[in-house]
Amino acid sequence: MSDATDPILVTREGSIQIITLNKPKRLNAWDTPMRNDLCKAIIAADTDPEVEAVILTGAGDRAFCAGQDLNEGKSFDAARAELWIEEWRTLYNLIRRFEKPFIGALNGIAAGSAFQVALLCDMRVGHANSPMGQPEIKQGIASVTGFWIIREMLGLARAIDLVQTGRIVSADECHSLGLINEIVEQDQVLPRAIALAQELAALPKQAYALNKQRIVAATQHSFDETFELARTLHKKAFAEGHTQAEMSKFLDRKKAS
Repeated sequence: MSDATDPILVTREGSIQIITLNKPKRLNAWDTPMRNDLCKAIIAADTDPEVEAVILTGAGDRAFCAGQDLNEGKSFDAARAELWIEEWRTLYNLIRRFEKPFIGALNGIAAGSAFQVALLCDMRVGHANSPMGQPEIKQGIASVTGFWIIREMLGLARAIDLVQTGRIVSADECHSLGLINEIVEQDQVLPRAIALAQELAALPKQAYALNKQRIVAATQHSFDETFELARTLHKKAFAEGHTQAEMSKFLDRKKAS
């Protein structure tokens, strides 16, 4: 089952651009066309002087994004795995270097790479049923970039916990840890995200941009190191076939359940 629609939708609320991941039947799981379109939308927003902030959200009421679409990933070979990591490097860099407010409106679960993308946003607004987590180990995927960003946000002990157990963290726990900035009623997630984006966009723009440059600079060395290691480790895993095999097993279990 697939979504015969555009993989993302771009709308505008005044000066706030809203980018919606638009594969609700697959829980908005990423694939290459979605990543490519998302990158184009972020670049367009970055260069449009009429856009003062961006909100990233998902279609439907179940998922912000379930992470990598395993139906795509299970067919990767080693060379494609390296390219896949470079696709993520491009997307993550675009979000990290976006010098206007970038808000995550968590309409549902954010898992795996979507958890990472959510954490790269400046702020996150969610509701009681918008858990987050790094379940990649259960799908046979090494959590190389996930470990990096969780460690940056929460420290080593919690990063080990989340990547090695793959557990999904409730919205309340995410809020207590500072991973979700605000929890509101489900129907208020997007309105509150818009209001927050407007509040941040009203701040002095140069100072906001310079703060983001400082944040990027503080983490750039470890970011680059992480992606070089991710290329090596994922290339090895996909060359040996372990990751694809585990993805296929995970999909089979999902079909059987």
